[in-house]
Amino acid sequence: MSVKILVGTQWGDEGKGRVTHVLAKDAKAVVRCTGGNNAGHTIVANGEKFAMHLLPSAIIREEVQCIIGNGVVIDPAVLIKEITQINARGFSTDNLFISDRAHVILPHHKTLDNLQEALKGDNKIGTTGRGIGPAYAEKCSRTGVRICDLYDKETFVQQLTNSAKTNNCIFAANGIPNIDVEAVWEEYSEYADFLKKHVCDSSYMIHNIMRNKENIVLEGAQAMYLDIDHGTYPYVTSSNPIASGACTGSGIGPTYITDVIGILKGYTSRVGEGPFPTEQNNEIGDLIRELGHEYGTTTGRPRRCGWLDLVMIKQAVDTNGITGLCINHIDTIGKLPEIKVCIGYEYFGTEISYVPTDYANCKPIYKTFIGNWDASGITEHDDLPETAKVYIRYIETFTGVSVQYIGVGPDEKETIIK
Repeated sequence: MSVKILVGTQWGDEGKGRVTHVLAKDAKAVVRCTGGNNAGHTIVANGEKFAMHLLPSAIIREEVQCIIGNGVVIDPAVLIKEITQINARGFSTDNLFISDRAHVILPHHKTLDNLQEALKGDNKIGTTGRGIGPAYAEKCSRTGVRICDLYDKETFVQQLTNSAKTNNCIFAANGIPNIDVEAVWEEYSEYADFLKKHVCDSSYMIHNIMRNKENIVLEGAQAMYLDIDHGTYPYVTSSNPIASGACTGSGIGPTYITDVIGILKGYTSRVGEGPFPTEQNNEIGDLIRELGHEYGTTTGRPRRCGWLDLVMIKQAVDTNGITGLCINHIDTIGKLPEIKVCIGYEYFGTEISYVPTDYANCKPIYKTFIGNWDASGITEHDDLPETAKVYIRYIETFTGVSVQYIGVGPDEKETIIK
């Protein structure tokens, strides 16, 4: 039995979805553990493109049980739309299971999200406006609604009424109508009817899979530097998308984890606000963006792009206990004639090799590599151009972790397994 966690080592968008889909071939189940529909996972299978937000990335593998775990916050309307769309493309979703302990995104969460961003003015975080943060905040304040509550009107109304006592004060002060508890119940009870056949005790289900010695993949969303504890706070998400968060968000104890695969790109990208020392806000960054098609799956926003930061990756290796790496977009970065990699920072006159809390004050120290390689269409590591191998070997040496998977194109078949 193997239980593999896939975790992003940068600011997300590293290609976790495609790796999940590849590893799911040998798994009984794939579990989405954290985040909500602020995540966007794109996979390309047999030339066909699929964009997921809440559905686990292995959903088109109908033999794989796809589980949305307790750590996810679910917008039922979005999930139902995704289910309907994937069904319309000829795929069953009978392999979808939803934790009854997962929390629900409600209409007022999206209202709060957008209001809070607007009130921050120039200090905005750059959220997706999907209500993720307020949903997690109410989870922690114990006024949230869970999936199981969609089937118990008394509990639903009680929880939403408790939430409304605070939120209606905020809304009134900003000219926003009060929460209509009864109307929300009517809307969400319809969603509940649609989703009922998928709802289960996911923790019990997962434990049975492990008892049968079958393989599980835990699919990460977002990434290390969007983690609310270990990321570039406050420009982070509202959950723990690191490896330990996958344990919490699935109900799997840490001693059952066999592998932690860190996903990165051959460069770095970021969506939204926040520090980004290796960002190339110039022609190089524009070129990387166009070559890598760096536009948000969820928002469509152009991503900020820059050089690979190995100090970030090394710290992610340590924090997550990463046992192997997957590097995507090796084909993309190889198209540049010269490639730079950050191997340290100048920090108030001192050279450091860690990511400090005031990351914005770090000036990157670079090592330069020769590019101009063509990795497209290559299926074996030995066939990669020597310049690409040099680049990959340096990453392995710097991080102390072997590269096990190399992405040389968007399709799942364009993955080299070392």
